[in-house]
Amino acid sequence: MNTPALHGLTLFQRDDCHLCDLALAELAQARVPEFDSVFIDGDDLLEARYGDRVPVLRDARGTELDWPFDQDGLRRFLG
Repeated sequence: MNTPALHGLTLFQRDDCHLCDLALAELAQARVPEFDSVFIDGDDLLEARYGDRVPVLRDARGTELDWPFDQDGLRRFLG
């Protein structure tokens, strides 16, 4: 059985996305140990929802944190 990501976190991102790389660096610096990555490229529904917003971090409740975010913002988001 797969263990769910901490807080059920999902990072929505694109391939070759500079802002997504910055978001990944912030997640690493904040020591967020586990999250799922979903690449929206080629998925019409996800592109319609997140296309202009990526990167977006979503928790298990469906609450979303749009870019830009920093370590303090991540800590508040993760509570």
